[in-house]
Amino acid sequence: MQEEYIKFYAKSVSREVQMLRFGFSGRPLIIFPTTLGRHYEAKDMGLIASISHLIDSGRVIVYCPDTLNHESWYNKTIHPADKVKTHIAFDRMVRDEIVPALQHRHHNEHMIVAGCSFGGYTAANFAFKHPEVVSDLICMSGSFDVSSFLGGYHDENVYFNNPVEFMHGATHPDIWRMGIVLGTSEWDICRAPTERMSRILASRSINHWLDVRGWVEHDWPLWREMLPVYLERIL
Repeated sequence: MQEEYIKFYAKSVSREVQMLRFGFSGRPLIIFPTTLGRHYEAKDMGLIASISHLIDSGRVIVYCPDTLNHESWYNKTIHPADKVKTHIAFDRMVRDEIVPALQHRHHNEHMIVAGCSFGGYTAANFAFKHPEVVSDLICMSGSFDVSSFLGGYHDENVYFNNPVEFMHGATHPDIWRMGIVLGTSEWDICRAPTERMSRILASRSINHWLDVRGWVEHDWPLWREMLPVYLERIL
């Protein structure tokens, strides 16, 4: 399949950012990495190969950017308020720099966003905050509550970057037209967080698919099985 390495200077985070692109045409899909994963993680772990038939047929074009998780949520040397501010800068980079570039290149106003594990948080937080540019959200074994990273600290920025909080009061109408998939499994360590998010969405009458698979652990084999199925359904 076609693969391109991209490096660009992002004003939002005042640094160069690395990203991989797979494919030549189709619906744009942004895949966010797990915990401390990098832009090449989805390729190295076989997630891209699992959807190669969709990429090679021109149905989807995939973008895998780096995150700043190592400087935000997983940075133990800064104040919790600064952890959230660092993530907000990353979120702004995706919304104001990556998404407009993809919209222009692909003549498509809406992205599909996806992530596994903590990447599921990144995808969900982005989608629920910016539903005007997201058509579909795929969360595989997602974790949606960042309070454990903050040692009890809370402010308005925390609230608006913690989906288990702000989704109780979300009002943007595009959230209700978004396609949402929450995937988990019987042995998934993130089954409870995924089911919690499902209950929150259900309480707001937000349509979504909660897919609970069999006895498979929270790991790449599960996600490589899930992603092709979810994308086929969307595309």
